[in-house]
Amino acid sequence: MALTPQDIGRIAHLARLALSPAEAERMHTQLNGFFAIVEQMRAVDTSGLTPLPHPVATVQPVALRLRDDVASEPNQRERNQRSAPAVERGLYLVPKVIE
Repeated sequence: MALTPQDIGRIAHLARLALSPAEAERMHTQLNGFFAIVEQMRAVDTSGLTPLPHPVATVQPVALRLRDDVASEPNQRERNQRSAPAVERGLYLVPKVIE
């Protein structure tokens, strides 16, 4: 996928950026270079490869430091909902904003 100078102008307009012609040309070159790298990576056949849990796993075993999934605070739902304007069965009630 290659961008045209018109694409760069449209992207800059959408992002509310004021690019000089030199900046626009530099962005055009950089973005097209990025897309060329992405296309090279997409061309590599990765079928049959197992994803790594961590990039360092290619050179050494990695033990993921995952903490135990335990509640660290007591359930204070009722106390937290006392100041809510409307609550029903433990859920906050809010006005409908989309029709």
